[in-house]
Amino acid sequence: MDIEKILGCVDHTLLTQTATWAEIQQICDDAMHYKTASVCIPASYVKQAKAYVGSRMAVCTVIGFPNGYSTTATKVFEAKDALANGADEIDMVINISWVKDGRFEDVLNEIREVKKACGSHILKVIIETCLLTDAEKIKMCKVVTDSGADFIKTSTGFSTEGATFADVELFHQHVGGNVRIKAAGGIASLEDAEKFLNLGASRLGTSRIVKIIKKEEAHGY
Repeated sequence: MDIEKILGCVDHTLLTQTATWAEIQQICDDAMHYKTASVCIPASYVKQAKAYVGSRMAVCTVIGFPNGYSTTATKVFEAKDALANGADEIDMVINISWVKDGRFEDVLNEIREVKKACGSHILKVIIETCLLTDAEKIKMCKVVTDSGADFIKTSTGFSTEGATFADVELFHQHVGGNVRIKAAGGIASLEDAEKFLNLGASRLGTSRIVKIIKKEEAHGY
């Protein structure tokens, strides 16, 4: 697969608690240079980053992150605040406890409320696959499909495991045609990135792909 095509599917990501503006600025520079799909950053940097990149790069941020158990009203406020600050895309974490309690209607309603706040902006729904059974993942494929959200996303990258090929295959089999797939967390090579895309993902949440390309360029590959 063409490297430019892979890069065009990457949400170039920095969400560490210690992220500095200099580091955010660097990933913005890299994202613009390599023409990634977006730069995914903490909400506190959205306004500054959007002023920096302007229309040259989509800015994505996360809400209810990483645990997902803040209230619906809080998530809606976070989404509206991020959009007011210039965010182009929102990645939200579901209430995983509600899934475990079988409260799928509540999960559905929450996603719908956040999507309503997002309007035409892209909403990606993180279901944290490493904490769910396959039956729960399949149920969440239907919930996300019915919610009006744009993407189902595997992982925050802050739990016990990131994206797996099996989960992306499962998503591809069970989501509706209106829902795209984002694989995120632990994508460590171009080969893995390509496989995730071939299995049905159309976005990749990772910082490593750009780092790999930069390293190869530095060594003249």
